[in-house]
Amino acid sequence: MILLDWDKGIYHRVSTDIKSHMSEEQKKDEKAVENSTENQEVKQDEVSETKEEAVAEVKEEVVAKVKEEVVAEVKEEVVAEVKEEKVEEAFDWDSFGKKQEVYSKKDREKLESTYSNTLKSVNENEVIDGIVVGKNNREVIVNIGFKSDGVISLSELRYKSDLKVGDTIEVYVESQEDLSGQLILSHKKARILRSWDRVNAAHDNDEIITGFVKSRTKGGLIADVFGIESFLPGSQIDVKPIRDYDIYVGKNMEFKVVKINHEFKNVVVSHKALIEDELEAQKIEIIAKLEKGQVLEGIVKNITSYGVFIDLGGVDGLIHITDLSWGRINHPEEVVTLDEKINVVILDFDENKKRIALGLKQLTAHPWDALNTELKIGDKVKGKVVVIADYGAFIEIQPGVEGLIHVSEMSWSQHLRTAHDFVKIGDEVEAIIITLDREERKMSLGMKQLIPDPWTDIKGRYPVASKHKATVRNFTNFGIFVELEEGVDGLIHISDLSWSKKIKHPAEFTKIGEELEVVVMDVDEENRRLSLGHKQLEENPWDVFETVFEINSIQKGTVLTVSDKGAVVSLPYGVEGFAPSRHIKKEDKSNMKVDDVLEFKVIEFSKENKKIILSHTFIWKDEKPEKTESESKKPAKAKRASAKKVAESSSDSTTLGDIAGELGALKTAMEKSEKKK
Repeated sequence: MILLDWDKGIYHRVSTDIKSHMSEEQKKDEKAVENSTENQEVKQDEVSETKEEAVAEVKEEVVAKVKEEVVAEVKEEVVAEVKEEKVEEAFDWDSFGKKQEVYSKKDREKLESTYSNTLKSVNENEVIDGIVVGKNNREVIVNIGFKSDGVISLSELRYKSDLKVGDTIEVYVESQEDLSGQLILSHKKARILRSWDRVNAAHDNDEIITGFVKSRTKGGLIADVFGIESFLPGSQIDVKPIRDYDIYVGKNMEFKVVKINHEFKNVVVSHKALIEDELEAQKIEIIAKLEKGQVLEGIVKNITSYGVFIDLGGVDGLIHITDLSWGRINHPEEVVTLDEKINVVILDFDENKKRIALGLKQLTAHPWDALNTELKIGDKVKGKVVVIADYGAFIEIQPGVEGLIHVSEMSWSQHLRTAHDFVKIGDEVEAIIITLDREERKMSLGMKQLIPDPWTDIKGRYPVASKHKATVRNFTNFGIFVELEEGVDGLIHISDLSWSKKIKHPAEFTKIGEELEVVVMDVDEENRRLSLGHKQLEENPWDVFETVFEINSIQKGTVLTVSDKGAVVSLPYGVEGFAPSRHIKKEDKSNMKVDDVLEFKVIEFSKENKKIILSHTFIWKDEKPEKTESESKKPAKAKRASAKKVAESSSDSTTLGDIAGELGALKTAMEKSEKKK
């Protein structure tokens, strides 16, 4: 007897139950029936052969739901049928309740093969090709040969504006079935996985690829190429400079991959490269026809700070800023504008480098050729300051004709200054022509010639020994430069600053900008030099000091500084003396210190060198003074006594001005004594 064999356990259990209820006679009858006819045996064989096919057609989900119900019903019906009558023929349990169809083994295998070929073996995380079977405003339905179709967002395919049903696209299988039973696909991820291979192949094979311009960025555009964000520089969009990048955003463009940075995963593409080959052929053809001096019409393509690029119809040429105008300009925009049509002349070209030098000003006559022929040296001209440098200023007399005013020709003053101190850009100035060279097209001008030369009759205005006030302008190591008036400078040597003080640098004596009283000592009109003095405003005190600070005289002084070489001592009348190191020992064998007030003996005096050498050691060593001739030196002793009396009556803070009267009286007394002799 034939039962369902998709569950062998149930089959055997039902078979056993049925057989237990059959009598021996029924079993014999059944066996007789089975062997009665040949047709019945054939039918049983065919039914047995179709068991597996029927089971294969039944889906798993239906079998799982009805399995228990079918078994129960079969049990009941079989038991009841066995009791009522003999089984005359075999019962096909597989076809129970179904349409009766009989297939041979060969047909069954053919049908199974056909059905299997309609399905694909799909694995997750795999990139495969799919066919677009549906599309709306938001989604695209893709068939990959699986039991269900996948849905992809249309935003992942926005770069394919011409996408239509039937197109083949690559997809990435994220999941065969989500919680809702949906097949999950992604076109974006599939492109990313394959994109770098495609980009490298496109770069190596110099292929033309298509990308979608997503957005604008600094210096160019961002393009989506095979799912990779690539950079399209502004200079690589077109052969002509692009001023508005936004017009390309949201459009598909063709590119060539020009650079790949594998380390940082950067890709640079170019649209300009697609048309450069064609333009290169045009350049060769145009340059072959060029000649120096040829006049062509072009369009202003780009303006830079150094010149203008002109499109001559497939080839570019450069007009340098110096070839735009005969006059001086600060920027090419003062002469031309973008997209303007202008005539230019070819100055030079290089066929190998494909460079063309153009000129615009050469189409007009040179302004120097139109310069007034009667203009000569000494004439007064008027112009505008166009350029200022440290060494001078350029004055435009007329467009294209300039002259230089050197800084030395701006003022009669001799101290160092720059042109910025006298003029500024745009000033209208008058000047005198100093030199004029029409062949070299050069002209030098002067401004100071418009005012009288202050050195004219300089000896009459500044005679020797005359006193004046001057302003300190500059310091040097050897003296001070002062200005008596605009254009008249003089030098005060450092040795002419003070009679009594030793000055190492003029900055110790005065400051720049201060006024000083000076005396004219010498006038060199030819070389425009004045020698001035400051200490000469007073009489030379050293004539009197010679009698005050005699050798072996005792003087009270204050120690100013102490060094290894000795000590500097402040003496009366503001004069300073020097005590060598061997003469600064005190009586207690210690060295003197700064601000010590001590007595010193004068051991050397030099009027010419303005030097006084002192000794403190000789004070306490009790050395005898030198003997003098009693008769011949009495007047001298009287003089020294008188001078000593004056010195003792003066304090350390007394200045030269305070004792001027006393020194004058002393000098008069000395002169009278000499006359009496």
